[in-house]
Amino acid sequence: MKFPFLATFIFFVLWLNHTIRRLEKKEHKLKEGYWDKETEANSVRRKSLADLDYISIPYDLLPFDALPGNPVCKECEDQIRELADSKIVNLTGISNTDLKLRYGAANITALSEYDQNYTSLVCALQKWGKVLYDAALFQDAANVLSFSVSTGTDIEATYRLLCDIYLNKSDLSEKDYSEKISHLLNVANSLHSLSRVPITAFLQSLSCEDGQISRK
Repeated sequence: MKFPFLATFIFFVLWLNHTIRRLEKKEHKLKEGYWDKETEANSVRRKSLADLDYISIPYDLLPFDALPGNPVCKECEDQIRELADSKIVNLTGISNTDLKLRYGAANITALSEYDQNYTSLVCALQKWGKVLYDAALFQDAANVLSFSVSTGTDIEATYRLLCDIYLNKSDLSEKDYSEKISHLLNVANSLHSLSRVPITAFLQSLSCEDGQISRK
């Protein structure tokens, strides 16, 4: 009875060692590929940043001073005003290596700053939109959140809150509602981050069935 068990155990050990070596070899190749790409990226000369999709803040569309005296609202508004003079670019989901390959290693500091400005912007917009929503200023909240979506934000809460406004805080027809959800889906499908999956799944669950929408 001991021999079959021993043979099975030896076979398992051999299989395990083979699997580990194969995984280590694969990991080694991945690391080699990464460092080869990184070395190439670091040698790319500085290129023009003129073709970047810079984001401008639309003062005429955003509800500044809609909640005078609200400290959270003021904090968000002040932060957005400060960003207005900064260069803002959505580089979410693009690695530093790919950025260096595209624009040159010397530009990576500037590009990181532009991307950080973008992160600060969409976080402030989400926070601002939520405050307006809680104050029952639903159209103002929708304007803020819609601008964030137009920049390609991957903050799931922004999509969820905007959809709640469309579905439960407005008088949209089935057609208009479907068009807005379709637009959000198009934006979500173009995202380059991991948030794309849960956002698109959520939006797909809101699609109208047989032209009917259910409001709370």
